[in-house]
Amino acid sequence: MIDFACKEFQINEVIKCALALTRADVKIMDYFIHKPGNWYNTNLIAKETHLDLSTVQRSVKRLHEKGVLIKSQNNLNNGGYTYIYMIKDKNEIKKIIMEIVFKWAKKVENELENW
Repeated sequence: MIDFACKEFQINEVIKCALALTRADVKIMDYFIHKPGNWYNTNLIAKETHLDLSTVQRSVKRLHEKGVLIKSQNNLNNGGYTYIYMIKDKNEIKKIIMEIVFKWAKKVENELENW
């Protein structure tokens, strides 16, 4: 728990806010956090999380764009391909979040200087 002035925040709230994640994004990220080092396709993720496939596809796209997931192309034997995803190391994700928090703190500092 993080106590900031008059409010306490759960770390999941900080992560959700810092990365501007939806509830589905958080659920997908949590899915990956508990299965590090493995590649998953959206069909399996949807099945195991009980989320709609299109929701999973949007979430993994967003998490990849934010630098949380790694995406790789998996070529199929009969032609075509699918994408598979794996979560980055927790330290890399921590670095991304801390950069966002530091930018926020800098904005607060600037606002206070102009106050």
